[in-house]
Amino acid sequence: MKINCCWLYAISKYSYPPSLRDTFKVIEEIANLGFENFELEAVGEKNLNEIYNHKNEIRQRCDNRGLKVINLCPIFREVVSFNKKERRKSFDLYKKSVELANYFECHTIQIDSYTPPLQFEGPAPYSNAVQFNQSYRIIIDPAFDWQKQWNILVESISYCVSLADQAGLKFCLEPRVGEMISNSDAILRLMDAVNNPNFGAVLDTGHLHAQKEILPLSVEKLGRKIFYVNVADNDGLRNDHLPLGEGNIDWEGVFISLKKYKFSQYVGIDIGRIENLDEGMIRSKEFLEKLFKKMGI
Repeated sequence: MKINCCWLYAISKYSYPPSLRDTFKVIEEIANLGFENFELEAVGEKNLNEIYNHKNEIRQRCDNRGLKVINLCPIFREVVSFNKKERRKSFDLYKKSVELANYFECHTIQIDSYTPPLQFEGPAPYSNAVQFNQSYRIIIDPAFDWQKQWNILVESISYCVSLADQAGLKFCLEPRVGEMISNSDAILRLMDAVNNPNFGAVLDTGHLHAQKEILPLSVEKLGRKIFYVNVADNDGLRNDHLPLGEGNIDWEGVFISLKKYKFSQYVGIDIGRIENLDEGMIRSKEFLEKLFKKMGI
């Protein structure tokens, strides 16, 4: 298994999304923490175009510091919109993202399932930036049709998986608290509907543990469909993304199960929204390295 730095680090230090200037800064900071691999997000059309138009400089800076972008996360909420015109535009942006992922020679391309168009009283999940430990109150519009929303989700994900497959990229989706796909069983149902072996899961310990999943069982359910792992700790009550060892996740149980299925790809340290973030990243990296040594990984 190979350890990488997740983009939550950049979001937590700067903004959502980070400016191009801050992206350049965070590349240096990730390298200074001792990482060789990291993921990159493109949030919306403006941020995607900024990254795309400066991809040569981004790659040169990575090459200079011995860094590699291993996963690209394009974030376009319109991909699950009821509006066909908005979905078509999001598909064009996704095509550009696939091209960008290939330019960086990524292993995977990842998207989210997002929240359906519900009316929230108060905060909505991931509306402006990544926030944890929120409670949600919603009003269901009488005209809302979940089956129609599900059909759109299946159609859009099918398109994204197929395009990634054609480009030689592994496609993965991350179940997250507050989104349409929020747990292991939901993503398995979506995988059955899409029916493409190039569709894999991101096993995110922070979100799934907060969903009250038994994480080694989550690994058993998903098995070889796990294409990418994101690790963060919490107490199982809130979807905090804390340094490893600061919650109550059974880390040995998780990695025993992953080892059983011969998972050998990237494990991203996905901590953020905490004080002393750099120290937490270093401790988490050392925690993983020590655990891997102990377990013969």
